[in-house]
Amino acid sequence: MTDTPEPGAHGSRLRIVRGSPAPEEIVALAVALTTASAPAAPPAPPRSRWSDPASRMRRPLSRGPDAWRRGSFPA
Repeated sequence: MTDTPEPGAHGSRLRIVRGSPAPEEIVALAVALTTASAPAAPPAPPRSRWSDPASRMRRPLSRGPDAWRRGSFPA
């Protein structure tokens, strides 16, 4: 890495300014920068209410007159 490559050689835009990194360190830096600049994955589609596991959870108990009716029949 002591030689100054021509601009555009090997498609590289990284330039080591100080120190003498090992080849593994340069590769790790290139992978980290490539990963950080990659576009984000599209968001997952919303889950169908039909398969939502929350529908199997018990609702809170209600109090007062006709509580048995409100507890049995969902709103």
